Amino acid sequence: MVSRAKDWFIQAERDLEQAKQSQETEYYEWACFIAQQAAEKAVKALHLHYGQEAWGHVIAKLLRDLTPTMTISDDIIQKAQILDGFYIPPRYPNGFPDGAPFEHFNVLHSKQAIQYASEILEFVRSYLA
Repeated sequence: MVSRAKDWFIQAERDLEQAKQSQETEYYEWACFIAQQAAEKAVKALHLHYGQEAWGHVIAKLLRDLTPTMTISDDIIQKAQILDGFYIPPRYPNGFPDGAPFEHFNVLHSKQAIQYASEILEFVRSYLA
């Protein structure tokens, strides 16, 4: 069977570009969510690269489940945990006690999400090379 790792990774790169565009147009909630998606897809690409299946949406868990011989810093895991918090709340009004998601996210959130996703993509890229 042909590996789809490259497909997952190039989609992750494209998602990250969309996150940046969403930030530029002040759709901060979408920038956060799509940055999370970019990192998730990149890590799933790495699983596929090593012939592993990966299920779920928790990036930190996906990282921990990678090949035991791989060194993953606590810093990368912690950044993944921050991104994990952007999976549901940016999309659903019931993610907060009141208000629509866009009322709870701002440029600082989106900058952080994009930065952390970028770092995770770079981490993954270093193993795919």
